[in-house]
Amino acid sequence: MAGRRHADLNRPVLGDLGYEGEASTITVAFKKPQGGQRADEQKTHNKAHNGKRAVGERGNSLLKMTFKALRNVSLCPWRIGKIVAAALTLLHIDHDRTT
Repeated sequence: MAGRRHADLNRPVLGDLGYEGEASTITVAFKKPQGGQRADEQKTHNKAHNGKRAVGERGNSLLKMTFKALRNVSLCPWRIGKIVAAALTLLHIDHDRTT
């Protein structure tokens, strides 16, 4: 599963099963086959994949709960980056995580 990689960091783009049809460009978890079981390798992949996604999901949740303005943003993801970076800095200061 190569998946699409972030151009600057050479890291895979992780997605949930909503992106199942985009598996060639976004790394997704393996879906359980109808009436079957996942292979052990697929279960291991899913556990690692979901663990990595959980960190980002938690960060996204903290930002959206702290800064209500980020809940309904419709800007291009590349343009919102600087705003989110500023919000993240404020969140780190608020939680004393600046050291």
